[in-house]
Amino acid sequence: MCGRFVQSHDAAFYADAFSVETIKTETLPVSFNVAPTDSVYAVAEHDGERLLGSFRWGLIPFWAKDRKIAARNINARAETVADKPAFRDSFLKRRCLIPADGFFEWQKRPKGKLPHYIYAADQRPLALAGLWANWKDPETGEWVRTCTILTGDPNELVADIHDRMPVILPESAWSDWLDRDNQDRGYLESLLSVYPQSEMAEHPVATLVNKVANNLPENIEPLETGATGQLELGE
Repeated sequence: MCGRFVQSHDAAFYADAFSVETIKTETLPVSFNVAPTDSVYAVAEHDGERLLGSFRWGLIPFWAKDRKIAARNINARAETVADKPAFRDSFLKRRCLIPADGFFEWQKRPKGKLPHYIYAADQRPLALAGLWANWKDPETGEWVRTCTILTGDPNELVADIHDRMPVILPESAWSDWLDRDNQDRGYLESLLSVYPQSEMAEHPVATLVNKVANNLPENIEPLETGATGQLELGE
């Protein structure tokens, strides 16, 4: 799964990185420890225009009775996303790219789990394949815009750490993924391939990241030079 990632830049930075025409969001705090239910930047298309907006992480399908389902929907499995009731409508009609400077995965060790920070070898933001949905709270009437991150098989670099990883889309696939007129299920599924390990890098980090409250640049520093006072392995 993908349960934590990093968005450490402002909206203008991600708009430039993803060739966005219009920014349609308030400024979000930078985060070195994005967690489920946080608001995040994502790129979507509307009327043929590429937009950068803010979405709450944890998809709430339009038919949901309440918000509780969001916590279960932070990820969607690429193998079943086209068939799952919570995701299939968004898969065909409402896809997005979620910028991530990198993401965290926890490697099982004899004495616990060691977090690793995984990122693009060229330091550019990764384009995580995502879906989005609009949901109206039946009690308050508030409209909530939410998103989920697709996950799939890991490449060889990540496989040593975890058995799944976010689906990362190369720039060549961005336009087709965002195109809301493209509802060819087979073609869309073909875009969800394993991202090449040669394009990625990783290093272990201190367990500071285990606690959501630790929103610190030290979260992504290599363990050898990072917050060496926090080396205990844990969840």
